[in-house]
Amino acid sequence: MTKQEQADINNVVDYIVVKLVEGGVSLTVLKLQKLLFYVQAWSLAFGKGRAFRGDFQAWIHGPVNREIYDRFKDTHSLYSGVALADVRNGEAAEALPEAVRLHIDEVIDSYGPLTGTQLEAMTHAEKPWKHARQGMRASERCERVIDEPLMAEFYKGQLAELGQAAGDSPSC
Repeated sequence: MTKQEQADINNVVDYIVVKLVEGGVSLTVLKLQKLLFYVQAWSLAFGKGRAFRGDFQAWIHGPVNREIYDRFKDTHSLYSGVALADVRNGEAAEALPEAVRLHIDEVIDSYGPLTGTQLEAMTHAEKPWKHARQGMRASERCERVIDEPLMAEFYKGQLAELGQAAGDSPSC
């Protein structure tokens, strides 16, 4: 599979904010961070490469992209709502490569209805975050980067399991 063009992470954020808020779906900083993580993770799993530049660190509340944390840290808490007023680029949809935008839409369709707390619990149960937090106490600060090859492998494995459960042979 060919690698897709990487998007600017802030355009991805703005697109997610507009898409969810205009759709009447609740969005917090916590949920936004987890949605970003799943956008990247599934892009890697599908063999498309990174959807955007930027790593995720294994923080206490799950995967966090530091750049986006820094974008919101002075105006929002973890559980603060994100609104259209937080959008920097009102033309984010047009600025995203089409393949990335379509991929984000799929992730939003799957994970958008969940709360930030539900998404946090999911990432806590999955190998990439757990591996990066290995040896850490639950309440211990951690800035270890979550391994992207492990993300690709783990979520690709999830795809294979889904295919086998559905009776299909995995195509990954």
